[in-house]
Amino acid sequence: MEAAILAEELTKRFGELTAVDRLSLAVAPGEIFGLVGPDGAGKSTTLRMLASIMAPSDGRAVIAGCDTRLDPEGVKDQLAYMSQRFGLYQDLTVLENIEFYADLYGVPQQGRSARINELLDFSYMRPFKQRQAAKLSGGMKQKLQLVCALIHTPKVLLLDEPTNGVDPVSRRDFWRILYDLLKQGVAILVTTAYLDEAERCNRVGLLHHGKLLATVVPAEVKQLMLGRILTIHSVQARAISRLLRKQLPALNVGLFGSQVHVVCEDLAATERQVRQALDDANLPFTALQEQPPSIEDVFVSALADREALAPENTGVASIATPKLPENDIAVEVHSLTRRFGNFTAVDQVSFEVPQGQIFGFLGPNGAGKSTVIRMLCGLLTPTAGRGTVGGYDINRQPELIKQHIGYMSQKFSLYEDLTVEENIEFYGGIYGLSSRRRGERMKWALQMAGLQQHQRSITAILSGGWKQRLALACAILHEPPIVFLDEPTSGVDPISRRQFWELIYEMADSGVTVFVTTHYMEEAEYCDRLAMIYRGQLIAVGTPHALKTERMHEQIIDVQCPRPQEWMQPLATLSAVRNVALFGAGLHIVATDAAEAIPTIRAELARHDVSPVQIEQIAPSMEDVFISLIEEADQKQPVAAAQEWR
Repeated sequence: MEAAILAEELTKRFGELTAVDRLSLAVAPGEIFGLVGPDGAGKSTTLRMLASIMAPSDGRAVIAGCDTRLDPEGVKDQLAYMSQRFGLYQDLTVLENIEFYADLYGVPQQGRSARINELLDFSYMRPFKQRQAAKLSGGMKQKLQLVCALIHTPKVLLLDEPTNGVDPVSRRDFWRILYDLLKQGVAILVTTAYLDEAERCNRVGLLHHGKLLATVVPAEVKQLMLGRILTIHSVQARAISRLLRKQLPALNVGLFGSQVHVVCEDLAATERQVRQALDDANLPFTALQEQPPSIEDVFVSALADREALAPENTGVASIATPKLPENDIAVEVHSLTRRFGNFTAVDQVSFEVPQGQIFGFLGPNGAGKSTVIRMLCGLLTPTAGRGTVGGYDINRQPELIKQHIGYMSQKFSLYEDLTVEENIEFYGGIYGLSSRRRGERMKWALQMAGLQQHQRSITAILSGGWKQRLALACAILHEPPIVFLDEPTSGVDPISRRQFWELIYEMADSGVTVFVTTHYMEEAEYCDRLAMIYRGQLIAVGTPHALKTERMHEQIIDVQCPRPQEWMQPLATLSAVRNVALFGAGLHIVATDAAEAIPTIRAELARHDVSPVQIEQIAPSMEDVFISLIEEADQKQPVAAAQEWR
């Protein structure tokens, strides 16, 4: 079968920098190929060359039989390209945006309405066709951009990190759409920062420094893992992590919420060392066991020691202990409400956050998370309700709040045309630091961000991971006691994400209160406590463990089998099954009684000769809880009201 996407020795140079270095790959019709790699690896540049937006320096690319150099117009007729930046017209409605792209692609009027209606139903966007794009949530914008790209039924679909900043509900919708396209023979090349999504691809390519290091099927990726993973479960995971790094510095120790991962060669010897260290320190743990590597573990293992990542591995500068408010409560709100005209974005929200806690704020796109943060930061006046941040009243003292907090927005608040040190200097001036103090904090910020060798570099050229750490350094330059982080890790690679969370842990250990929103459900488990908001209302508050054990009423069954996407619909029709969703490379099935459902599921797969199959009941993940709580809220409110928030 002729490849729908073909790259041969594809190369792109920018002056002395080789962004893509002799890359070769082929993607067949009806195949989905995942391209993963750290920030700055060359993923977006590769997609731009394949889309004929950017000419290669060397090599060739062919899309559905059309050479990108010789026939760029033919290429554009055969593909749809979805970039990281929304190609939507914000002042047009959903329907007007789709019509515009239909005109752009030359879709004939005959049959156009039927195609548009099909795509609106396909994406669950029909109820919103008269809504302006500017008023859509991030997840809905992502789906609308995909609908616009598919209006002409391409043979090839190029997607550049399409689910960044998208909640788990929208991500599941998005992948359902992609699998439906595969059935139509569309070839899909997708880059992603969510490595659980890479496990859903037919094949995965690991790109680093512009070079394709390996191309494998996801099941084979784990064979690339350097070492084995010993996992320690404990309520004192942070203390265990600090202890092991100090006493066993030769080991690779990572902290993941209530778990500590130790990557080692000799599992038995490492387990003995760890047990001895924990017993001597009298640190409790509930389980000590080997864990199979995830594709993210493999990614980090394969890349973490490479020279190209050295600037971000220079060590973390010490974060000074800030001046804390006299009250033990850092943030406290009662019946906080914000209305925009007739629309209630935040509806009587109440919670409190103790000092030194990592407080996670979860919710679907458009649920009201950023609106709450903007009110707490003194950037938006509440319509009703009251609250304090660091002891200052959010209604009467917003300017004082701004002086005593750090705030890092979804889009890093950096000036791209300034150098690294100019950004730091600017924020030092904004926070009123003296010249001497500003110089001291400049040195600290450069060390913390790993940018000592890039202090005179223009910020625009930095990778996402570097920008992220620079933005955090600028946000806490004045050593605030409370820091608000609004989706700070959206779109950065797993290595940068893990390093960033090490900074968050260090801040919390020094007494800083960290208020963080995230769409990475794995990150939600790293928080001390969580609150979930949906349609402007708080629907759950508690520790990650409490939410998983007390608020999750159904049971979760993990199913590992070939081509899991093909069995979602057949399994969903079984009477013992409540819901089926993709989860990594397998399925998570929700059932009231797992003991009853498992034999039924096994029999259904056997009836279709599906093998090998692994089925077991597991503890719910935070994503399972997230979806369950939203479905529970939907059942309590009319569908029309739910649609207004989707």
